[in-house]
Amino acid sequence: MTRHRMRWIASSCAGLLISTGAWAQQPEPPVLPPDIVTPAPEEAPSADEPPPQDAGPFPGLTDQTFGTELGGAFGNLDSVTRGSQSVFDLPFHASVVDRQALDEKQPTDMFRALQNEVGVLMQATARGQASPFLRGLTGQQVLILVDGVRVNNSIFRAGPNQYFNLIDPGQVERIEVLRGAQSTMWGADAIGGVINVVTRSASPNAGNYGGGEFREVYSTADSGSYTRMSLESWHGGGGFFGGGSYLNVHDLDRGGDLGRQPFTNYSQYAGDVKYDYLLSDDAMVTVALQHFEQEDVPRSDRFAPFVFGPPAGTPRPTFFDPQQRDLVYLRLQGVAYNSFFDAYSSTVSYGRNKEAYSEFRSATRTDLAEFDADTIGYTLSLVRDLDVYGKFTYGVDYYYDDVDAFRNRLNSQTGAITRDNPQFPDDATYDRFGGFFNWEVWLTERLLASAGVRYENANADGTLNAVSGTRIPFTRTYQDWVGSVGLTYELTPVVHLVGSVSEGYRAPNLDDLTADNPVLQNAQDLPSLDVEAEHAYTYEVGAKYDDSRLRLQAFYFWNDLQDAILRQAVDANGNPVPNVVGPNGVLVPGSGNFVRDNFDSQINGTEIAGEYRLWNNWSAYGNFWYTFGRDLERDEALSRIPPTQAIAGLRWRDACRRSWIDVYAWMVRHQDRYAVQNNTDARFPLGGTPGYTTLNVSLGQTFGACDQHTVSLGLENITDRAYRVLGSGVDGPGFNAILGYMYAR
Repeated sequence: MTRHRMRWIASSCAGLLISTGAWAQQPEPPVLPPDIVTPAPEEAPSADEPPPQDAGPFPGLTDQTFGTELGGAFGNLDSVTRGSQSVFDLPFHASVVDRQALDEKQPTDMFRALQNEVGVLMQATARGQASPFLRGLTGQQVLILVDGVRVNNSIFRAGPNQYFNLIDPGQVERIEVLRGAQSTMWGADAIGGVINVVTRSASPNAGNYGGGEFREVYSTADSGSYTRMSLESWHGGGGFFGGGSYLNVHDLDRGGDLGRQPFTNYSQYAGDVKYDYLLSDDAMVTVALQHFEQEDVPRSDRFAPFVFGPPAGTPRPTFFDPQQRDLVYLRLQGVAYNSFFDAYSSTVSYGRNKEAYSEFRSATRTDLAEFDADTIGYTLSLVRDLDVYGKFTYGVDYYYDDVDAFRNRLNSQTGAITRDNPQFPDDATYDRFGGFFNWEVWLTERLLASAGVRYENANADGTLNAVSGTRIPFTRTYQDWVGSVGLTYELTPVVHLVGSVSEGYRAPNLDDLTADNPVLQNAQDLPSLDVEAEHAYTYEVGAKYDDSRLRLQAFYFWNDLQDAILRQAVDANGNPVPNVVGPNGVLVPGSGNFVRDNFDSQINGTEIAGEYRLWNNWSAYGNFWYTFGRDLERDEALSRIPPTQAIAGLRWRDACRRSWIDVYAWMVRHQDRYAVQNNTDARFPLGGTPGYTTLNVSLGQTFGACDQHTVSLGLENITDRAYRVLGSGVDGPGFNAILGYMYAR
């Protein structure tokens, strides 16, 4: 299927749903039924009892749900759990970064928006990129969603990639993080966990209104400026939210005496529109459009000199222009009164992921390459509550990718251009289908059980060596069943003991099967058509505590990765080659060429996060997490396993959550457990990545008529410590003052 035909289909689907909304009778201002009306606010606490708990490292367990109930702001049913449930009742570790926390972080990109969450390592090969690690896994093994629609597609690369940073933090309402293998509910790629970014919407429960917001954030370490404006309104039966932003950053000033790191500057712009329309008191249609584009983003690790150690091989300057993500979706959701479901959500989506880059290979060779992945998707989620017989959540999801790609070689001296094999086969296609069923039921008054099952099918099709050499058509099909089970035991009203066994599944994508791609600094990925699907079995136990003063989650997990898809060094004939001792006396791969192969591995660890209310709106909070991973077949460490780290902080917020003071330390241990391939990667200092501690302060105040103005100040790395997040191509910022101003009405 060609890209033009896919876009015609997407346009037709959009037109069909928009027409449905246009033909519907204009409703009066909504009078929502009792089951979807926002509850009345609670009365203010008396002076003799502590005020309500503010959001800490994770928001309130008993009152925060994944995917808002069908009510409140008429939120999406396509949430992490595909059926609302209190975080306190979930049998696994989950947390939410809410709007209040985002306002206090003042994020100018998604790297900062999710940084310092327990069990989450944010890595950046370049300033404009961000790759979240969940329980030691990233890239293809972590599923990223925007409003329940997959961002992951068939060209997601192994290891860190940049696509999480192609989301505008100014449009985000909250970020839902679900840790551990979750393929039963969400399908392929959900091995390390799921991150669902929920975007902002107008509220049908606020009556007719109109308003807007202006936000400006300036950071001194990179002379970076982030500007965003947004408008929202609700009138009659429809509501609008839309905005746009621009970010421009310069070379980063690092800690200590390192000075500015060259090639860490870039710019980006983004725009988003969302329109909600009440077809009736029980149904709503949503139309959303998002565009995000970055320009002239240098891949920072491919430039010399490199601070924490010499580059591995000759520098290979690489620039991305553009890095682009587009999303259009139409969603029909509501409540129903029939024998098959009580609530439903049906979504048609079109996504586009475009990336172009120029790579300077030598004085006479520059590679100019581009790929463009178009994705059409459909999801259907249904929920049926049978009271004592439990709640059933079931549905289907389907995604189809069409990939166009090219790569040319430019002779910088003569200007001659010759065609080369593209990074992915041109006109390759990839589709995946899944059907799922989940059952939650109270076995006793204190014991809640959940069990689920999913069928997954994936198909890849394309032609290798389409430019030169022998043409190799290929077709690959993968299918399997996965399942999960979890238990939540109410030991007391404030203590829950939980445990789960969940299965993760990932079929090889086009990157695994066909990538002809330069990796690291001077290595090459080769096609691997024979690689098999990978499975993961996550076992975890935990305890959750939630009362008026203390909130705590503590978990231990064990992830058994069977047939994990990892890189293997090979010779010219594709045969595995052993490791050798490099010039620095450390083991390095015996070849610069890599294929993908299946290896059994294990990851285990501990995650603890909590907050304790002290007095007068003061609270102490913190988190601690430890991860250990090993390749069992090659008897070596897994690549990029995060070091042990912790957060310890003291926070004050006033009762109305309009002012705050936050002081915290970020403590990270030295990490020298590298995979062999890390020893030839300039992002990994030889001998290990040093540990570090940074001291940070954040404060803000809202003032003016109707609290229209908010000013904030963040002071990061006050001691100006030199550091680097494990595996990053960008060093950490030195002392950094972040000044923010927001006007809202």
